[in-house]
Amino acid sequence: MNKDQLQGDWTHLKGKIKEKWGKLTDDDLKVIEGKRDQLSGKLQERYGYAKEKAEKELDEFCRTC
Repeated sequence: MNKDQLQGDWTHLKGKIKEKWGKLTDDDLKVIEGKRDQLSGKLQERYGYAKEKAEKELDEFCRTC
């Protein structure tokens, strides 16, 4: 799944994202609106991930979707 697919499938993916990363709020997801870099930033903020860790988690997530 590439960057464009994340935006295109956003409505469908929000539920899966909330299952995986429950600390993300509905408001967070509204702000993110399918933007991968913003999702990465929120993961860093909410989970204390380093940038590399957040990107790795997102890559894994995108491969499984």
